[in-house]
Amino acid sequence: MAVIAVLGLLLVASSIDITGADESIGVCYGMLGNNLPSHDEVVQLYKSRNIKRLRLYEPNHGALQALRGSNIEVMLGVPNSDVKHIASGMQHARWWVKQNVINFWPDVKIKYIVVGNGISPFTGTSNITSDLVTSMREIHDAIYFASLGYNINVTTSIDMTLMGNSYPPSQGSFRNDARPFVDPVVEFLRNTRAPLLLNIHPYFSYSSNPGQISLPYALFTAPNVVVQDGPYQYKNLFDAMLDSVYAALDQLSGRGFLEIVVSETGWPSDGAFGATTDNAATYLKNLIQHAREGTPRKPGPIETYLFAMLDENNKYPEVEKHFGLFFPNKQPKYQLNFGVSAETSVTPSLKSEM
Repeated sequence: MAVIAVLGLLLVASSIDITGADESIGVCYGMLGNNLPSHDEVVQLYKSRNIKRLRLYEPNHGALQALRGSNIEVMLGVPNSDVKHIASGMQHARWWVKQNVINFWPDVKIKYIVVGNGISPFTGTSNITSDLVTSMREIHDAIYFASLGYNINVTTSIDMTLMGNSYPPSQGSFRNDARPFVDPVVEFLRNTRAPLLLNIHPYFSYSSNPGQISLPYALFTAPNVVVQDGPYQYKNLFDAMLDSVYAALDQLSGRGFLEIVVSETGWPSDGAFGATTDNAATYLKNLIQHAREGTPRKPGPIETYLFAMLDENNKYPEVEKHFGLFFPNKQPKYQLNFGVSAETSVTPSLKSEM
């Protein structure tokens, strides 16, 4: 039975080989598991798979140390728990930047500092919404004080819970009661010419409403146009969600285009409705290919971070444990080949287990 299981995994892997993946694709490195490999092993896995971008949700010094000299671009998070403290004074921001940025720069290629993740007036993070822009400004000023302002963008990541309308995409708008939170964030990013980070998960939209959203539309496999929105044609939900946020941004006052970086997107392989290995493989394969093309509203490569590198067994609910591209033993669930030939995959190590 073990041989059959391994052969089955090999068949899944070989069926979705991707070569020459765009370098705008990164992968999120989460650590909420008690069975994960060492930081050095994980960074080596990124390097062996030619993954050139990494999102780190907090300044874990073990991970940052392992990233020295790797040439991997890093999206470094300020955790939500630190936002209020940093907003309380410049000295806290300068200390944070010294400890977590200056001490590793330039050996670690930090591209973004992401202040907060998914902060929203409508979730358990509502108590820090008023501190977010102040914290972003303090970190931004501390980066410039350290003479790194031209190298590192300071931003934050939001999610779709802030949207009041997303259909059709051209009518996308933020909730009226979210505007007091959203508007200052957008103004700060436009003034500093930093992108907005957006967590997009078509899986959750599909799984919560399968009667209205078809699986092919969510998986990039719809054969025909599903949504005709004026001059724009949509065959997948990812594009529709992203363009609805672009449309919402266009409605806000202020000049200048604001770029969106997709800071999270993925599909679970188990744990809930629609979460299967086949569906996840299809979504990830098609997403990587599609990210090179852009959306109907904004054509061109989309900087996108897949969620996540490894399964994390300390996350809840159950479905959250199964977003990894790899199992904790570093074996792949899927053959997502980031510009590496198929011959360099982990197939030999899988065969050795037979």
